[in-house]
Amino acid sequence: MKVLSSLPPQDDPRLLVGSSHFDDAGVLAVNDDLAIVQSTDFFPPVVDDPWWFGRIAAANALSDLYAMGATPLSVLNLVVFNNEDLPMSVLGEILAGAEDAVREAGAVTLGGHSVSDEGVKFGLAVTGTLRPGEQVTNGGARVGDRLYLTKALGTGCLTTAARKGKASESELEAAQRQMGALNAAAADAMKAVSVRGATDVTGFGLAGHGHEMAMASGVDLVLSAAALPLLDGARRLMDKGFASGGAARTQAHLGEALVVSDQVDKVTMNLATDSETSGGLLLAVPSGSARRLEEELAARDVLVCEIGCAEESSGAPQVRIEP
Repeated sequence: MKVLSSLPPQDDPRLLVGSSHFDDAGVLAVNDDLAIVQSTDFFPPVVDDPWWFGRIAAANALSDLYAMGATPLSVLNLVVFNNEDLPMSVLGEILAGAEDAVREAGAVTLGGHSVSDEGVKFGLAVTGTLRPGEQVTNGGARVGDRLYLTKALGTGCLTTAARKGKASESELEAAQRQMGALNAAAADAMKAVSVRGATDVTGFGLAGHGHEMAMASGVDLVLSAAALPLLDGARRLMDKGFASGGAARTQAHLGEALVVSDQVDKVTMNLATDSETSGGLLLAVPSGSARRLEEELAARDVLVCEIGCAEESSGAPQVRIEP
């Protein structure tokens, strides 16, 4: 935000959602009936299997569109790769995994851009559509809203442990399947109930992205430690110290904006703050609509997990983790 503050303000009337609240994507009105939604994300491999890496990276980028309530339209591949280090067949598998997710989303790959450099990075620039005014933002949470999370936590510590040979094959497979799953069904449920507060949980973890929602909405988010859904093996591996590094960064970044009860153990705090890859949607729904949201999620075989609520903030918005 410090860097962005040095740029001229965006005052174009077509801009419906910009960068002011760290939302998941930008939204620009084309006309009264059409707005385009755009975002991008790319990163180094989180798993060894190149096909799964491509699929996960694509699902992660598309998730920004789903969090805004948009329908994916097109994508561009973003590639950093050096064929002197790895055979081109590896890149082919990465692209094939990504294309599998893009086709499932109903979008079209238009091309992309590659850079020859050390290491491997991959992701997408994504474009979606919606009707102006129907965008869902991270500023839509209101006092009294109930919070739901649509995927389990723990991908950060599981993939970290897997790179060191400490996660079991079944634990890694479950994490890969979750990371590679699109948030399309969760987004459909969200739109069916007209939810107006949402974000996806990725690199800053549940607490980090929750704090962005709290700041944008002017509320405190209160998370129930006992209610947080966890992937198999996540607690055991986090207890052994396999945090991705995101936990420490998020905790340092949030500082006093993160309030953790003395009755909440450090492992749970780390899982709530550790980085996630292609995590679920964090949804804030009015209490009167919560039952219907649960029904819509269940009907689509999406995780139904209430994890907390939004409360009035007495000062700077916080994320509070309570037993």
